[in-house]
Parts: sequence; structure tokens; C-alpha cells
Amino acid sequence: MKILLFGRNGQVGWELQRSLAPLGELVALASTSTDYSGDLADAEGLRATIAAVKPQVIVNAAAYTAVDRAEAEPDRALAVNGTAPGVMAQAAKAVGALLVHYSTDYVFDGTGTHRWKETDPTAPLGVYGATKLEGERRIEAAQGRHLIFRTSWVYAARGGNFAKTMLRLAKEREALTVVDDQFGAPTGAELLADATAHAIRAALADPKLCGLYHLAAAGETSWYGYARMVLASAQAKGVELRAGPDAVQPVPSSQFKTAARRPNNSRLDTTRFEEAFGLAPPPWQQGVERMLTEVLT
Repeated sequence: MKILLFGRNGQVGWELQRSLAPLGELVALASTSTDYSGDLADAEGLRATIAAVKPQVIVNAAAYTAVDRAEAEPDRALAVNGTAPGVMAQAAKAVGALLVHYSTDYVFDGTGTHRWKETDPTAPLGVYGATKLEGERRIEAAQGRHLIFRTSWVYAARGGNFAKTMLRLAKEREALTVVDDQFGAPTGAELLADATAHAIRAALADPKLCGLYHLAAAGETSWYGYARMVLASAQAKGVELRAGPDAVQPVPSSQFKTAARRPNNSRLDTTRFEEAFGLAPPPWQQGVERMLTEVLT
């Protein structure tokens, strides 16, 4: 089996290179790749790449994720998040490939305290969410085999993330202020990659499993609770901090002015995924603790 991966250098793409390799021959592309086009802003290049590689599976781990900048660059965000997935879906159908794509809880309006289901009405708050939703719709419109995974609060040991930022600031400052009215589940790129590999094998064996799923770690927390957990874990590992978990002060989102509104409710209901693929995502603390062990030792 040949697998074509877009976005190999991103957090999820990096982990996917590991998890997908045992499934078959892996062609992993970055936006700067030269043998084939991995630039999602190059629609014709994407078509040509898929036609030339002729993969059985296409995994798109690339996206425009600069939420605030998207407000000033809507055309660029749409090209990458909306147009490109649609092109991939059409090209995937032409070569008979399964397309795997990642979306986001930002397709919802972030109200309430419930866990969002796949069937809940969508209402993005900004350009980023709107363009990601457009990507979903274009994939579905192509009517080919696909898996779309909506996720939230993604982190990895590779690259920057919220936990690393909190650790850096806690070494520099005596007190931190962190938002306490946005809720979700920090979800590791490693979890997404491993679950994706499992789902691909299952969907290839049973095409009825194709479709839209929510995929995130179990449980929930606020950014404030997330920060306190990170700092407490670091202290337990012997890391010296000027600001420990008790020095983190909760504040409302209104204290931070951003170009794009963030959803207050990023909780995702993963029941459909669990029942379809027989996997139960672990508690969010487990993945974060593992990541911290990796970056701190």
C-alpha cells in the first residue's frame, strides 16, 4: 500500500510519519518539497502530485492554523483550508484513494457546556473556523471515501505549544494570568497519529466506517487548569520555577484582546469514534504528562 502524506513537518505530520510507516510505502511531503508539490496553496500542483503518486491513502496533516492572522489573510486561509482539501478529495476519488483530513472544534460557535456531536449545527466565529468548515464541505461534496477528524487543543513534544510557553514564563515571572473560561481537552499529536493509523486500516477493510468523527483526549480542563497541571508536574520533576501552580491567576477571555474570537466550549463528544473503531482516547493528563517527561528530561 502506498500512502501520501501532506504536512510532514507539522506536529501531527511528524508523528504520522512514525505511525503510518508500518502500513506501507510512505511518501511524506512538506510545503517546500521539490520532487512533488506539497504546497496546499498550489491546487494544480496537488492534482499533479496525486495523479503521479497514485496512492491508496492520502493523509492531509497540513493547514493554515494562524487563527488571528487568518482574519487579515482570508484568501490565503481559504486556499489552504478550503480549496486544497476539495482538490485533494477530487483527485483522491479519481485514483480510488481514501482521504484522511483533520478539522477543528472551531467550526462551532463555542457556546454552552455540552460536548459537541458531529451532528450539531456549525457556526464558526472567525475566518479560521469558516475555512476549515469549507474544507469539510468540499471533501463531502466530492463523494469519495474519506475520514475527517475534528480535534482540539493539539500539542506535541516537537515545536512550540502552550505547556512549553507556560514553563518558559514560569521561569521568568513570579505570577501568570491564564484564561479560565475556555474549556477543552489537550490532545497529543501522538494520540491523533496512532488513532489515525488504526482508523485507516479499519476503513480500508470496511468502507462503511468512512465519514466525520470527533477525536480528542478524554476529560476536560480550562487553559488555567492546564497551566496549573503543567507547572505542578514540572515542580514534581525538580524543575525550578519562579511561579508555581499557585501563582497562576485565573482571568476571563475578555482580558485578552485578539483579532479572532476563541470558542469558550471546545469539548468534543468522541462516542461515535469510540464505537466505530473500538478505541477509547485516554485522559488528557496522561498525554500531557508523557510529553512533559520527554521535554523536561
